Amino acid sequence: MMTTSKAIAYGTLVAGTLDAINGVVFNYFAHNMNPVQVLQYIASGFYGAEAFNMGLFAAAVGAVSHYFIALVLMLIYLAATRVSARLKAVPQLFGSLYGAAVFLTMNFVVLPLTNVVEVPVTQAFLINGLIGHALFVGLPIAIYASRVANTAKARPHVATLEQLLVLK
Repeated sequence: MMTTSKAIAYGTLVAGTLDAINGVVFNYFAHNMNPVQVLQYIASGFYGAEAFNMGLFAAAVGAVSHYFIALVLMLIYLAATRVSARLKAVPQLFGSLYGAAVFLTMNFVVLPLTNVVEVPVTQAFLINGLIGHALFVGLPIAIYASRVANTAKARPHVATLEQLLVLK
């Protein structure tokens, strides 16, 4: 049985770490960037191009921001599993779709509203981003969220005050 807090912690850590590894590997081969530069790129959302001159401080800001975003994504998906039984029943499908949607939303809606340094949108970037976010972000988040949501079914139903008043 997985508690909600454990699912949130594990989902955040697994998704955040797998996404970071994917980002570091992809950017090493695509842009010859090292891990510190990848984290500085994340921090450029706050500091713009200056993040690359801020050393380990910007890398730390990037790392904290990256895991905070993973936490928010985990909380959103977990909340959605409370509303939709479909998300609980097929976490592999909906988690993968969620991850791909997160990639598109972050890169084409959210990031353009920040100071992030613009990168060229290449076919390799799109393919890696969609597949990477589907497998490494959405999938682990959905799996951990569904473990909590599915174990909740075994718990006895607790009536709300409103339900008790209607039953009289």
